[in-house]
Amino acid sequence: MRTNRRLAQLWLDALATELGASAGTIATYTDDLNCYLTWLDENSLSLDEVGLEQIRDYIAGLDGRGYAGSTIARRITVARGLHKFLIAEELGSRDPTSHLAAMKRSRKLPFVLSIAETEALLETAHRLAADPSVGLYRQAGYARRAALFETLYASGMRISEALSLPSDAAPAGTRMLLVRGKGDKQRLVPLHERAIEALALWQRLAGAYSGGAPSPWLFHAVRNGTKALTRQAALLEIKEAAVAAGLASPERVSPHVLRHAFATHMHSGGTDLRVLQELLGHAGIDTTQIYTHLDTSRLHHMARDLHPLNEEEHTTAA
Repeated sequence: MRTNRRLAQLWLDALATELGASAGTIATYTDDLNCYLTWLDENSLSLDEVGLEQIRDYIAGLDGRGYAGSTIARRITVARGLHKFLIAEELGSRDPTSHLAAMKRSRKLPFVLSIAETEALLETAHRLAADPSVGLYRQAGYARRAALFETLYASGMRISEALSLPSDAAPAGTRMLLVRGKGDKQRLVPLHERAIEALALWQRLAGAYSGGAPSPWLFHAVRNGTKALTRQAALLEIKEAAVAAGLASPERVSPHVLRHAFATHMHSGGTDLRVLQELLGHAGIDTTQIYTHLDTSRLHHMARDLHPLNEEEHTTAA
């Protein structure tokens, strides 16, 4: 129904203009809203006709289609937000979600590489980047790969943040990068020596291949410096490197895994959780605390697999 979509658009506009929601948030909410509005159309319902039972039917339909619990919870949140907006703006007469119990979202621990696995991944990337026999074009691509991986692991930044870095973000000798994160918030993240050297090699080889033609991006296509490296290309490259490094689960490796590795290894090394929150650009400490759970999980597995008593039990059982 046109009225439903017009009202939904009013909410999206308010989110963008009054609350400063990012383009990524608006895109996600739009997708979730389209799911809800399509369901309303299929059931010939206007937003003001929806009651608690209809909302429960909508949720049951999402569950029946096999959506993940996190997706269902987010779509409930979006529907709830829309109805609350309509009530606040006096564009609706009732909120069908007001008596809906909050859906508990299970916290799934992220996949994390060990320090040894991370080193194997990085060393594989560096080995390829140091081989001039593959030709300048391919070597430059390998150097970009090594520089990207090192930057992600050194700083813990998101892949979207890394790919949006301008070409002048890493001048010679820099040890800090200024990153623009979610909500357009800026923060400084560190670089270690190996990341600095990898960036310098990538920039030198990219310049040699292009004849010194400037690029607006730090990580860009080798052949065309006006094009930033894409997320899809970065994902393919890290999976290829994971296979070459002989990692046990290369299909689970992604650029975001290096962010998790950074956070987990830093926390295991004693970095304060509040410092880690700042480095990662988390809005709240709750998100950062997942890395304490990862540490606990790792200790549990170590105790199970390495404790002498467990070994004794295994021997007795045998």
